Amino acid sequence: MPDLKRLIDTAKKAMEKAYAPYSNFQVGAAILDNNGQLHAGCNVENSAYPIGCCAEQAAVTAMILGGGQAIQDIVVIAKKHNPCPPCGACRQVIAEHSDHNTKIHLLTQGDGLTTFQVSELLPQAFSPDHLDSC
Repeated sequence: MPDLKRLIDTAKKAMEKAYAPYSNFQVGAAILDNNGQLHAGCNVENSAYPIGCCAEQAAVTAMILGGGQAIQDIVVIAKKHNPCPPCGACRQVIAEHSDHNTKIHLLTQGDGLTTFQVSELLPQAFSPDHLDSC
């Protein structure tokens, strides 16, 4: 799949630019949006730890700034040998800008790939629909 290869390459490049001097836990993310555009993000730490920005949230911000409205696929990679799933906050942000079939691809340093749907990583996600029923 050509788009997945482009997403993986973009996520790897983003990870290399991560600013993680405190944890040395570099993460990159890349999104393919509803317009077929790619958007990348990396984690950025802060000395007032744990204040910082996750790669997934940075990529979603880039998507919104670039005019995208929905995540079609997202790749997340960390400089680790095991897949690095998004944290809870990032799962919620991804769910907000996805549908339940959106694919989240977790890549290892050895190029192992594990794929989930948003609904698998955040079942029963809170959504704007819940606000309408309040």
